[in-house]
Amino acid sequence: MQWYFVAALLTILTSSQGILTTLSQTNGRYMYDYATIPFLAEVFKLVVSSVLLWRECQVSPSTRMTTEWKSVRLYPIPSVIYLIHNNVQFATLTYVDTSTYQIMGNLKIVTTGILFRLFLRRKLSNLQWMAIILLAIGTTTSQIKGCGEASCDSLFSAPIQGYMLGILSACLSASAGVYTEFLMKKNNDSLYWQNVQLYTFGAIFNMARLVVDDFRGGFENGPWWHRIFDGYSITTWMVVLNLGSTGLLVSWLMKYADNIVKVYSTSMAMLLTMVLSVYLFNFKPTLQLFLGIFICMMSLHMYFAPPNMLVDLPSTTKAAPESLKEVCVGRRTDS
Repeated sequence: MQWYFVAALLTILTSSQGILTTLSQTNGRYMYDYATIPFLAEVFKLVVSSVLLWRECQVSPSTRMTTEWKSVRLYPIPSVIYLIHNNVQFATLTYVDTSTYQIMGNLKIVTTGILFRLFLRRKLSNLQWMAIILLAIGTTTSQIKGCGEASCDSLFSAPIQGYMLGILSACLSASAGVYTEFLMKKNNDSLYWQNVQLYTFGAIFNMARLVVDDFRGGFENGPWWHRIFDGYSITTWMVVLNLGSTGLLVSWLMKYADNIVKVYSTSMAMLLTMVLSVYLFNFKPTLQLFLGIFICMMSLHMYFAPPNMLVDLPSTTKAAPESLKEVCVGRRTDS
């Protein structure tokens, strides 16, 4: 399977996440416990990965699976980072509004590139660095509101704590992605075995969150397993399947492509969501949106196109031999 096909599919699924989540609301409210969505998505990914691992073992008995504790103990770390990241997200939103938070979230594009270079030792060309920065500029441009709007001034009016937490959130998101790629590529273990380990701990941590929520609420609505499917509709199940399928595609990209491909997929998905919202939710397109899409398309081309398509390299290799021939002929005639 080619990475660009998986990346395109990830873009489509990611762009539909927000739309499906919005459609799952009833009169602007969630009739279900939203914390159950990530838990069920982790269970879905775990079940699918387990079935695929079993099938792979049936076909190839020599499937590689490292079971040493020193290897297995590394797999809870992404879940811990994401757990901290989710709490930082909520803390950030207490200081800044949603628009400012979305714009600051684009910092993860640049921080992913930096951590990608520092920790994975992956070298990026100057053109690729420019492309990553352009991607961050393009996504930010598409989200900036017109200065005639009342909320335009809110971007620079938040307290310093909000900006610091926004930067921390971007670093945590990038760290989780880069560390997950490190895990997936550190050995030649089966992708499905690595997924089973990741999603087992993911399900455990998400279940722990549901338990903590019950204790905080004093079990007012009963234990979480009694009401886990309350308020669920077909659209809600589509959200679960979408989130689970997205996670499986991301793990494939981490194994066989890299974090930068994932960043491009999710960034393009955000722009696609905005375009689809024009038709689905009467969202009014802005000049900033079209400008942002144009910049992101430039960035996409700059990062993945061969350098000779972007820069005209002068061919001087043939000129030297010709000049040497002329010198040699001149010397012979002089003699």
